[in-house]
Amino acid sequence: MKRVLIVSPHFPPVNAADMQRVRHSLPYFRKYGWIADVITVDLDYVESYSIDTLLNETVPADVKVHYVKAWDAKKTRKYGLGSLSMRSFFFYKKLGNRLLKSGDYDLVYFSTTAFHVMALGRYWKEKFGVPFVLDIQDPWRNDFYLDKPKSQRPPKFRMSYNIDKYLEMYTMKKVDGIISVSQGYVDTFLQRYPYMRPEQFTVIPFGYSIIDFEVMRKSFHSPEVKIPGGKINIVYIGRGGHDMKLAVTCFFTALNNLVQKDPSVADKLHCWFIGTSYAMKGRGGKTIKPIADDIGVGEMVTEITDRVAFFETLYQLDNADAFFVPGSIDTSYTASKIYQYVLSEKPLLAIFYRGSSVISILEKAGTGTVVTFDESLQYTDDMVKQCENFLTRLLNNEAVAVKYNRANFAEYSAEAMAKKQVDFFDKIIAAKQEHA
Repeated sequence: MKRVLIVSPHFPPVNAADMQRVRHSLPYFRKYGWIADVITVDLDYVESYSIDTLLNETVPADVKVHYVKAWDAKKTRKYGLGSLSMRSFFFYKKLGNRLLKSGDYDLVYFSTTAFHVMALGRYWKEKFGVPFVLDIQDPWRNDFYLDKPKSQRPPKFRMSYNIDKYLEMYTMKKVDGIISVSQGYVDTFLQRYPYMRPEQFTVIPFGYSIIDFEVMRKSFHSPEVKIPGGKINIVYIGRGGHDMKLAVTCFFTALNNLVQKDPSVADKLHCWFIGTSYAMKGRGGKTIKPIADDIGVGEMVTEITDRVAFFETLYQLDNADAFFVPGSIDTSYTASKIYQYVLSEKPLLAIFYRGSSVISILEKAGTGTVVTFDESLQYTDDMVKQCENFLTRLLNNEAVAVKYNRANFAEYSAEAMAKKQVDFFDKIIAAKQEHA
């Protein structure tokens, strides 16, 4: 059996999107020849995310989890250092040194969007000779906001961007392999760093776990968000952001068109956008509701910026009447929760860039109404009309949920994705031995 040390600063019971890959894969690594240990940050030093203790039930009991501390955010934030990856960096370095010194590990695997700790991959490789693999779920050095006005940039963007630019460049020079959720990220790296080779990459989307729904239906009964009945409730749970303005504007324009034709529509439909901000509870800025207000359908829209527990997400999806999933104008973006929407088997409307992996996933599943935009990054009258048609079918009780194609969809299961990961690990190990 080979052994992998997984670096995942977020880990159950923390409900963070960037640990789901690891959580879903852990039950299957040993089956395919790999023993996995995890280094994560002690819960006392993690902020911003909701806690869901039911997540612990999905982690195999035989997985060894090591915990590191982090600097106190209340103190470091005074100096502009609030991110978990910065606060935990030197604690990771110390514990990683101790564990890797034993020589027990064949590979280090970073699966996180807390990117700064990824730079330790190069350090540990040079110190201990252990190869490392990065899981790129979001852009590290994110050029997307460079041409955006200050009002649309994340806080402290310029300082963060320069740090990320340097650390990414430093790390990529020695990385052995990269798993990416999107071919777009692969293309970006190959263009940005000419010395990188295509064989260093593999594209593996996120997977889905039937176990999660089984745990939810058995053990979760107390949602924080109360969605009343009496109307057709269209639900979206996931991040918002200015980069989703195109999709959201298209959808609300269609909704407003229907209201203009028939004012009673306003009493029949309501849209819920939940967990749209990564900010700490009560501090998130709304990015969806203001668009609805401008278009004239604000009374039909509720935006709750606070994140909800993972199993509440599944509960709300399980009890919704329909879904609207907006995509980003960042053409590499993929929606990590798209599988949960499919598994819920409700009428679904998705608006995404035509090259997004979400499109192929929904096509494989054989479900959902998919509206696409192209490189012009503009919505069209035809797109609006497609949204109107979807909403009209909902109002007329004609939008019957399509049972997803289980045979086709199996290739996106957690086990299938875990197998792809370990196959890539084996490839990296074999390459190392070949060049030894």
